[in-house]
Amino acid sequence: MTVNTAPASVFDADLPTLRYDVTDTPQEIYPQFRAAQQVAPIALGPVGPEVLSYELARTVLGDPRFVIPPGIHLTAHGVTSGELWDRVVASILCMNGAAHRRLRSLVSRAFTPRATARMDETIHAVINELADAVVAEGSCEFVEQIARPYPIPVICALLGAPREDWQLFSKWAEDIFKVVSFDCNLAEEEPKVLKAWDAFDEYVDAMIANRRGALTHDLLSELIRAEDQGDRLDAGEVKMLAFSILLAGTDTTRTQLGASMQVLCEHPEQWALLRDKPELGMRAVEETMRHSPSMCSTLRSVTDDVTVGDYTFPAGTFIIVNTYAANRDPSIYEDPTRFDITRNDPPPILTFGGGAHYCLGANLARRELSEALKILSRRLTHPRCTEKPPWRPLLGMSGPTRLPLEFDT
Repeated sequence: MTVNTAPASVFDADLPTLRYDVTDTPQEIYPQFRAAQQVAPIALGPVGPEVLSYELARTVLGDPRFVIPPGIHLTAHGVTSGELWDRVVASILCMNGAAHRRLRSLVSRAFTPRATARMDETIHAVINELADAVVAEGSCEFVEQIARPYPIPVICALLGAPREDWQLFSKWAEDIFKVVSFDCNLAEEEPKVLKAWDAFDEYVDAMIANRRGALTHDLLSELIRAEDQGDRLDAGEVKMLAFSILLAGTDTTRTQLGASMQVLCEHPEQWALLRDKPELGMRAVEETMRHSPSMCSTLRSVTDDVTVGDYTFPAGTFIIVNTYAANRDPSIYEDPTRFDITRNDPPPILTFGGGAHYCLGANLARRELSEALKILSRRLTHPRCTEKPPWRPLLGMSGPTRLPLEFDT
């Protein structure tokens, strides 16, 4: 006789329960996360099991049995088939398994720290131009005037698009980003999204045709050059990757720059430290993304029963890996609610994910944020919030929606 010794389902494990609304902000819910974290490494939330502990979150993110559920944002809007569905689930952002590994192996060299360092001149020019427009005024609405316009010119330069087309990219990004947003009626917006996506694809098609005979050092050229044991990307895959870069590299940077700026304003001694010691730039990015992330969680699912440690996740379960809570795990980070950009050799943050789906653009994002914060710490003297900034909800992309600042002139 065979005896089943696998742990009981996570739903029968007497876990703490999280009670929050999907419109609540991270700050509103954190006390619940902290209380549950003291009881168990997992809690049951409104969507499903939420992994709260750092070690279990890292394990789940690195375990290939936990996959990214394809088209989860579309499903939330009731879009489960059709052209938009087909195009989104075919992107690298929704891939798993061998197809995903193939694409990553082909493009990963384009995102190394050395490769992204080539963007410094553009990054410095863009953030200085944005600062120039506000520094003499003594005040600004940081989200609208700096954080929001910042990443698009960098993405355009990365791909090799000319400066005069940045506004085009910005408009396309606004419409295309609706495929991962919870703040719109996607069923109604689908024609607008597809129109923007088609226009973007046509633009990239023309860029590819121009590059074929005259490769440069931009990312599009690197994607065309990419080869692994004779395997190359076709034109459709290059376009898909360009789309994925635009989608994944725009709102994430915007919202995190706003969140990072807010927490640094709330800790003026840390802002002064960054100004005086710009070599702390990367540490400041890691600490702001640990303490005040704009991306607070990532979703996984299992297609078969999966047992990890003392818990079994039944097939079909959706799991939220709560990286916000995991990055504040007191068993990993000393005094986790303290904000300190001088933390000595802290464990790696989980905000960029892990395993096969670790964010390809993490090096670029870190560089964009680090260089921006270092320059702003020199350009904006003693910045302070003039009101309590409202935040987007926890689920999806969070961060301040407004950040009115005053600073000395």
